[in-house]
Parts: sequence; structure tokens; C-alpha cells
Amino acid sequence: MKNYKEFQGRRKKLSNLLGGGVAIIINSKESIRNRDCHYPFRSDSYFHYLSGFPEPETVIVIFGGDNPKSVIFCHPRDEIKEIWNGHIYGPSQACDVFLFDEGYPLPEVKKLLPKMIKTNKPIFLLPSLGIEEKYYGDQILSTGWFKDNSKSIEDLSELLDGMRVVKNDFEINLMKKSADIAANAHMQAMKLTKSHKYEYEIEGEILKQFFQSGARNPAYSSIVASGINACTLHYIENNSELRNGDLLLIDAGCEIENYASDITRTFPVNGKFSLAQREIYQLVLSAQKAAIEEVKVGNFFDDPHKEALKIIVEGLINLNILTGSIDEIYEKELYKKFFMHRTSHWLGLDVHDVGKYLSKSEKNQAVKLSKGNVLTVEPGCYIRPSDDVPKEFWGIGVRIEDDVLATTDGHDVLSKNAPKEIEELEAIIGSTNV
Repeated sequence: MKNYKEFQGRRKKLSNLLGGGVAIIINSKESIRNRDCHYPFRSDSYFHYLSGFPEPETVIVIFGGDNPKSVIFCHPRDEIKEIWNGHIYGPSQACDVFLFDEGYPLPEVKKLLPKMIKTNKPIFLLPSLGIEEKYYGDQILSTGWFKDNSKSIEDLSELLDGMRVVKNDFEINLMKKSADIAANAHMQAMKLTKSHKYEYEIEGEILKQFFQSGARNPAYSSIVASGINACTLHYIENNSELRNGDLLLIDAGCEIENYASDITRTFPVNGKFSLAQREIYQLVLSAQKAAIEEVKVGNFFDDPHKEALKIIVEGLINLNILTGSIDEIYEKELYKKFFMHRTSHWLGLDVHDVGKYLSKSEKNQAVKLSKGNVLTVEPGCYIRPSDDVPKEFWGIGVRIEDDVLATTDGHDVLSKNAPKEIEELEAIIGSTNV
């Protein structure tokens, strides 16, 4: 049984932050795939964070001030719908199981909510839900009602993002489990990789491992990119044949109770790095290891990127891939031809999770890392054919990505079970005869 006291505790914490205000959060709608078929439903991450409740369109209202409480408006029980689509909690059971103070049928929300909210109180809404009148007109009230009856409309994400960016033990344990499953999927994919297979066959093995381990959803569309496909950062066609002599870049992660992992590994299809591939791979690996060492409480969020960039720029100069002075390369950002993305992003309920990257108090200065922050560390190098680059490097795309937790005494690499040393990779690739 899930620990719904965890979600109740989050609501209580938010209630304390609201002062005398009221927060309104609406879950996602179901999305139609075609005709009467729907895409698999996933709750909005903010909604899930505060409730754990799995049904669409549900509304939760959290009150601060002298009478703090949390209220849920959800679909009523419906025997016919349950025959087709499964169990519906209904207001009473939703309160009992998910620990809300009050519960009401969703159709009552327009009538009851204005009575519950005292006028001239701040109302906190998520920007994605509070701007479009048509959404609130369908679900609750018009945007005009809020403006006319509230002291102010506040951005709820300002409060929730600060809560979500710091993970507690409950969340970290889920993320470790997600990372372990994803790491094993990467290993199994390595074992099955051989030339003349197709990218989608390797993707299928990854999804199989996710499902068999209880991760019913990937955290994002898996990238399985061989050869020059790896130089397209968000390549997801995954339909090319694996060729002897190419590298294969796999960027794949899964979700456990909506918490994501995000791992990238790159390795040779035939199990042996060529000299040029080895030089680029070792350069990116050295940059990644150095960047991970910069993940520690009190360091700035962009310290890992600065360290990785420094090593990659120096390495590309030594390989005659980048030319010019260090100052010119940095000033003109010439390195972006080969390393064009940042090294890190927050990770949590979203694969690119919420949280600020820049400090509010110091203009253009990155935020400092805190205990409980989880971020990716993923430098890369992508070399498209070009007359000013030595030909042996053409078509090489390398990215190495791990999920890293900032701890009291340094960091913990949650995805450490996925092999990345050259000797490990060459020993495991193609080792399963299937």
C-alpha cells in the first residue's frame, strides 16, 4: 500500500506556506488518441505531488490560514463506467484512502467552490491552468470570477517548485529504484547489440526490461541512435540498421510511481572502439567524471557544466577538431558546434523537473546546490561531417549521462549500476547470443 501520509504531509506544508490564501490544482484530462481510444493516462506532476490520486479531471483545494484543510472534488461512483474502465474511488473513499479532510462530487465544484473561498483572499493557481478562461470555464469558474473576488492571483509554482526541487528519503528511494531498473535495461541492451539488428529491436529490449521490473511507463521517448543519428540530440525514429563500426547512443529512463530516471550510454555496435571513437569517448567520460565531482552542497548548479566544458574544449583542441585560442573559442562559443547543450537539468516527477536554475537574489548567477537536489550530469560531443574536422571523427556522437543526488558529504550517483568504462563496455557488448 502506498504511503499517502507522504502526500498529506506535502499538502500541510503547502497550507503553511499559503498564509491566508487558497490553492487550486486540477488534474490532467484524458487525451483522445483516435475515436474512442485514449492515450494512457498520467496525472499532472503537480497534482500527483500533492495527492497521489490517480483519476483525471479531479480538483483539489488547499486552504491556508486559521482553518487549514484540503478538499477533493472527484468523479462520483458509476457502476456502468466501472464495468468498462475499472474502479472509481468516489468522494467518500477518496477522503478515506488519500487522507483529505473533505470530499465532494466533481459536478458540484462550480456551486460549492465560491462558497468555500472567502473573498479578498489570495488565490494561488498554476500558470498553465490559471490563464485560459476556457479551461476554468469548463471545470470550475471563469478567470473573471477569480479576478473579481480575490485579493490577488498568485503563482502557485513559485511555492511548489521550491518544495519539489528538494527530494526527501521517500522520493530518493523511488528514484533509486527507477535508476536501478533503467541501468539494468541498458545492460541488457548492450548484451543484445550486434550489427544488422535494428534500433527498434534494442528499444524493444529496453521496454521489455522496464515492464518486467514493474516500470509500466518510460520517462520519455527512448533515443536509440546509431552512427550519425546520434548527432541529432532528440532522435526518436529508432528505425535504422546497426552497422559494424558505428557507435550506438541510448538515452532511456523509466518511471516508478511517476518518478523518473534518465540515463545515457554510448558504445560500439561491434564491441570494439576504434581509435577515433575511443578518443572522443574517453574525452566525454573524463569530462563527465570531473563534472560529477562538482555536485556537492554549496556549489553552483552550473559548476558541473563549467568543468565539463573546460575539459571538452581542451580535448577538442588537442585533437585538432577545434582551432583558435581558448579566449576566442569561449567568446564566440565555437565549442557549440560540437557540444551545444547544457550538462545538467533537474530530475524528479518530470524528466526535466521543475526548479529554478538562476538565483533570484543574484542576477545571472546560478542557484546553489542543496541536500536533496537530484540532477543529471550529461556532457556530450557530436561531430557531423565537416571539411574543417579530421575525417576519422565524422559521424561520432557520444553522450554519457547519470542521475546524481547532492548529499551532506558530497554526492551519490543513483545510476551507477549502468556500465560506462571502456573495458566494461567492450566486455559486455554482444555477449548474449540472440
